[in-house]
Amino acid sequence: MNEDATTVAAQLRKDPGLEREWLRQSNLIYGGLIGVAVVLVQPFLSASSLDVAGTIAVVAFAVAIPLLAALVLLNEQEAYRRRATGSRVVGITKVVAQSVAMLGVLAAFWHINPIAGVATLIGGIVGALVHSAGYWDLEKERA
Repeated sequence: MNEDATTVAAQLRKDPGLEREWLRQSNLIYGGLIGVAVVLVQPFLSASSLDVAGTIAVVAFAVAIPLLAALVLLNEQEAYRRRATGSRVVGITKVVAQSVAMLGVLAAFWHINPIAGVATLIGGIVGALVHSAGYWDLEKERA
């Protein structure tokens, strides 16, 4: 077991509600990404042809939507069993599904306007940094 996994296991022993909260947040993220993907793919359905950014968006959403839906269903099973799976396949799928969904969002905004695409990329990076900083600050205070 690596150091990160040991740290996570120790956190979960201290706070059993933490795993439930992670599952709740994951479902919120996956559901939100599915909703955004469905909304953003709509204009592409009736387009006679797509540019490169539009094609990337459509393909990315085609991959992401079923993966995210499977993760939502898995999260429900994990919540029912009151434990998260430790499967590497699931871990890899989480990274791939979220990354491909974000690629689709970025490409869709790039299709609308390249400046909007860059703004989406910057906003996504800043948002991830803010979430990470806030999370670690809250957990540091708790420890």
